[in-house]
Amino acid sequence: MADKRSSVRPLTAAELESLSKALADTSDGLTGSEIGRLLEQAKIEDPDPTMTKWKRLYNALAAAQNGARAATPTLNFIHHALAPARYVGKQIVFEHRRSLVNVTLAFVGLQFESNGKFARIDAVATLVEAEERASRLRSSLQARGVHTDALRFCRAELLQDNYFHAVLEASKSVAEKIRTRSGLTTDGAGLVDQALTGVDPILRLNALSTGSEKSEQSGFVNLLKGLFGVFRNPTSHAPKATWPMGEADALDLLTLVSYSHRRIDAATKRT
Repeated sequence: MADKRSSVRPLTAAELESLSKALADTSDGLTGSEIGRLLEQAKIEDPDPTMTKWKRLYNALAAAQNGARAATPTLNFIHHALAPARYVGKQIVFEHRRSLVNVTLAFVGLQFESNGKFARIDAVATLVEAEERASRLRSSLQARGVHTDALRFCRAELLQDNYFHAVLEASKSVAEKIRTRSGLTTDGAGLVDQALTGVDPILRLNALSTGSEKSEQSGFVNLLKGLFGVFRNPTSHAPKATWPMGEADALDLLTLVSYSHRRIDAATKRT
């Protein structure tokens, strides 16, 4: 566990309460049995299994933090609770919980990423600041009518002023949409070729009966490869500090992602 968790200050009582209510929400949160099992995995004492879920979790995390004098126990619990392997087939649930958790983590300068690891971000000072970061880009995108699937994968990343992870996660959503519609399991340019090229592609934008229609299909293939090659692949491997991303660029790129989603949605699948 010798990673970014070890140097983080303990969460305040208010932050722990917010986190506990998010993870143990009555309708969308962890079940009582899940909380008990996850506390055991994180080696945190369970104070009283009969308590209200969020209070049970709050008391457990607060006591563990006080004993350790660090945030490590709380972050270990998040690590177990949001382990990506637990959410196979439940991507929406995972992203929803991760988004809620990241609002609280933003106050200690951390973010829980989709790969199950913590990353450093600039800490926010107030709830107003955190909400402003999240809402500014979201409002601009909604005004453009951006496809909901372009937003669904980047809720937590909207908290960041440089928008790096917003574009990264949104670009991943395009590949996921192609996999969902085509039944393929590959990624990147190879996925695009398998799904959208050839005499009888799996996904067709049109009837492919004229030269113009074939050119349209070919052009969309090149657009998707450009999206993956220019924006997704470099951001996957380069440190965030070496890939500056302003709001205007993020808006344009997310609009391109939105366009890609709409075309894939409307494509005809080979029978």
